[in-house]
Amino acid sequence: MTNEKLQMNDNMRIVHGTIGDGKVLAAVEAECFPPAEAASEEDILARLQVYPEHFWLLYQGDELVSFINGMVTDEPDLTDEMYENAGMHRENGRWQMIFGVNTVPSCRKRGYAGRLLEQVIADARAQGRAGVVLTCKEKLLHYYGKFGFVNEGISRSVHGNAVWYQMRLTF
Repeated sequence: MTNEKLQMNDNMRIVHGTIGDGKVLAAVEAECFPPAEAASEEDILARLQVYPEHFWLLYQGDELVSFINGMVTDEPDLTDEMYENAGMHRENGRWQMIFGVNTVPSCRKRGYAGRLLEQVIADARAQGRAGVVLTCKEKLLHYYGKFGFVNEGISRSVHGNAVWYQMRLTF
């Protein structure tokens, strides 16, 4: 898969991931999540090998400032096994799962994550998915609600020994 350009706006561009992005994505992930929650470089590389087109990377100039990744599945709920097993991805699945919305801490509050979420939602809709599912911490429920996600309550996921809330955007 090439690093195909999805969107260009001034000096901002959104591209899909490639296997060569593993190291930089792991570094951003480590900046954004506590160690127990962050995907390792090995996990990210395993995902990139199976579904690179479900990694959306936002660059401002030459700097990676934000990325979103997740698999596609027919399963309606996000489970911990999905984080660990890239082989569960089903390209023609009904639901686009989001594993992480990562923005470099020094680049937050500039709309980057929101722009990426809009792209993920648009792509999932264009691909005929039933919708998008993510989990988040309680403090982010309102943020994702602004994009139309509905809180379904505490998730079965205990990823990183944290309390997560499952949110769903149904098309």
